[in-house]
Amino acid sequence: MSRDLSGVAFEELVAEMIRRLGDDPEREGLKRTPERVAKSLTFLTHGYGQSAKDIINGALFEEAHQNMVLVKDIEMYSLCEHHMLPFFGKVHVAYIPSGKIVGLSKVARLVEVYARRLQVQERMTEQIAQGMWELVEPEGVGVVIEAYHLCMMMRGVQKQNSKTITSAMRGSFLEDQKTRDEFLRFCMTDHNPLSQ
Repeated sequence: MSRDLSGVAFEELVAEMIRRLGDDPEREGLKRTPERVAKSLTFLTHGYGQSAKDIINGALFEEAHQNMVLVKDIEMYSLCEHHMLPFFGKVHVAYIPSGKIVGLSKVARLVEVYARRLQVQERMTEQIAQGMWELVEPEGVGVVIEAYHLCMMMRGVQKQNSKTITSAMRGSFLEDQKTRDEFLRFCMTDHNPLSQ
């Protein structure tokens, strides 16, 4: 049986959760926790209020560049939809332009739109690739995500060093083995040529 809790303040729901976990939401250290949790979760899921189209809008530029553009090591933080525990890591997004390039910061912002929702890594990888594919209309798109999942590290099997890698390809990244291999080599190679 379900009850309508839509009229209950978020903070009161958190306070009740604290009670059910066996603590007192009125004690000194927890008095402001419901308010903090409400603000925190609102921020961590603000991707629901954003659209990929709005993020990319106005940041496409006519350009004849026809080679791969890779934005690598984009930091990503998200919440697992199964346990609402964090997963975090790096996202690598590449595309081959077809007459248009996109502002580089918009690629990172596109990642953020999908990361700041309750997610699974597999779906998020596909959403980022599809967003680039539909909005930038390139020759091809490749996305790789490498992430650590606290739902595996803190609970369940408690495997501290496991990493999950997912990929999604569109267009030439899917059809051309050389393009795909070049992209994956760039993504998976640890190098830091910009360091001094």
